[in-house]
Amino acid sequence: MSNAASILLLAFLAITFIQSGYDKLFYWKDNLDFLKEHFAKTRLKNVVALALGHILVLELISGILCVVGCIELFVSNGRTFGLYGAVFSSITLLMLLFGQRLAKDYDGARTIVIYFIPAIIAVLLFS
Repeated sequence: MSNAASILLLAFLAITFIQSGYDKLFYWKDNLDFLKEHFAKTRLKNVVALALGHILVLELISGILCVVGCIELFVSNGRTFGLYGAVFSSITLLMLLFGQRLAKDYDGARTIVIYFIPAIIAVLLFS
């Protein structure tokens, strides 16, 4: 139970990013159509598909690293993959935040901050 908070934070991040990556992967066209409209008046309007692919890869890497971090922490008390998962999660969230701010979607940006707080707490716990 000494690692309960760390495991719960990594599980939270893993669920968040694996589910989001799954959604982007299996509902690519729906996501792309929504995001093209969302970013139509921004500098990203011509690179939405590339940005979506980039975010998809980062989300999957973040989620997988968090899962491996949970396993590593549970099995050997190791913290390396947990730290990598938390850092990748934070970077991914910063990229999402940048996009929301660029699109002037301040409610969406505020929602991302809610996810960013546990990610930063995880970085602190694993550092």
